[in-house]
Amino acid sequence: MDAVLNILASIWQFFMDNILTQPNFFIGFIVLLGYMLLRRPIYESIAGFLKATVGYMILQVGSGGLVGNFRPILVGLRDRFNLSAMVIDPYFGQNAVDTGLMETFGRTFTDVMLLLLIAFIVNLLLVRFQKYTKLRAVFTTGNVQIQQAATAFWLILWAIPSLSGTPMLLVMSLLLGLYWAVGSNLTVDITQELTGGAGFAIAHQQMFGTYIFAKLAEKTKTEESKRLEDLELPGWLSIFQENMVSTSILMLFFFGIIILVLGKPYLVEAGFLAENKNFFFYILTTALNFAVYLAILQLGVRTFVGELTQSFQGISNTFLPGAVPGIDVAATFGFGSPNAVTIGFLFGALGQFLAIGLLILLKSPTIVIAGFIPVFFDNAVIGVFANNRGGMKAAMIFPFISGLLQVFGSAFIATSVGLAQYGGYLGMFDWATIWPIFTYILKFLGYAGIVIVAAILVAIPQLQYRSNPEGYFLITEDYMKYEEMMNQRKSS
Repeated sequence: MDAVLNILASIWQFFMDNILTQPNFFIGFIVLLGYMLLRRPIYESIAGFLKATVGYMILQVGSGGLVGNFRPILVGLRDRFNLSAMVIDPYFGQNAVDTGLMETFGRTFTDVMLLLLIAFIVNLLLVRFQKYTKLRAVFTTGNVQIQQAATAFWLILWAIPSLSGTPMLLVMSLLLGLYWAVGSNLTVDITQELTGGAGFAIAHQQMFGTYIFAKLAEKTKTEESKRLEDLELPGWLSIFQENMVSTSILMLFFFGIIILVLGKPYLVEAGFLAENKNFFFYILTTALNFAVYLAILQLGVRTFVGELTQSFQGISNTFLPGAVPGIDVAATFGFGSPNAVTIGFLFGALGQFLAIGLLILLKSPTIVIAGFIPVFFDNAVIGVFANNRGGMKAAMIFPFISGLLQVFGSAFIATSVGLAQYGGYLGMFDWATIWPIFTYILKFLGYAGIVIVAAILVAIPQLQYRSNPEGYFLITEDYMKYEEMMNQRKSS
């Protein structure tokens, strides 16, 4: 029996290390399995696997390039002004948990990975029984799952320190699995409408935030509201209607001001710029690289989304009827207005920088340093959805509000639970707003809080379903019929 268990444990470890937590191969594996279940020829299945995997890797190159391109800015702002602070960034947050888990709670990161496994199974079961749960999305973004499992482990254990052993893992897995299923499910309808029925949802760090701001944008829309893609700019301003041009010009302005403040001497001393290189062309290259990596990211999206959408029908028809995959938020950047990505990022950055300045002025016990992943990916996607549903003003206002909340919420919760002392916190929208609320419900109400948080999460898809029972599952099963039904409702 022990030998069998060891073999099963080794198989699981291999799957976790090489597939589940590697989103490019996990997406490729889903595509391969989906096509095989659809009884496609083996060569088509393998081709789909390769195209999806390569497409996701292209997306990762674009994402990684954006992060690396912004690094001198963030490092410079910290070092130039002698700020010793906590970085809000998923990887800094994961490292903070890894560093402090044994010292604070006597736990290891192995516990976190076990939490990830059980929570993922909870997500699958919740979707499998969607007749009762009304949940339609499977969270498939493995690297994000690691980061969230680490942070959730810390927050829940801090809130209810009496938890231990199997009950601890079951409680954590239930809450995290519910969050994954409910959060990604919240984005199904708004993503289907944005993409014209592309057949996926968001599985990332700002699912509640994206849904909330998309709905608020819809409420604030007026007859005068225009989306960015609908603007007709006169004369020379028409160049801003070309995404690559507008991104380059706006980033030149944005990066230019910050890099000029940092100065060439600092950049040379820090090793970001060779002394014999021209300062102006360094600024220009940095700004244009942003447009380059954004274009690469969008190419990756176009490469793998079509394969995933088609192949997932095999999985949904066989195991998870009516389900859609929840994937990286960057997949939405290939839809709607490309300029909304840039506008969302810029106004989110302004919100974050203003909030950081206020923390410094108010002598906050925790000073936050912006990480590129929260400042870009949260606010860019909020900009895309806000523009699509509420227009240009919504694409500016709501990312700005998001930026403020990311910094203030992260500073508050990271200080409260003791993660700030380890230098990092996940920091993205849901984990700066929704999860602090959950954490304090658990802290003050204990075991009753577990029931309350779980009940809140269970109730959300039920309320979604009741708002549109005829179209709720139709939107994933047959988007064209869903559109016809909704158009008939509007005309009647």
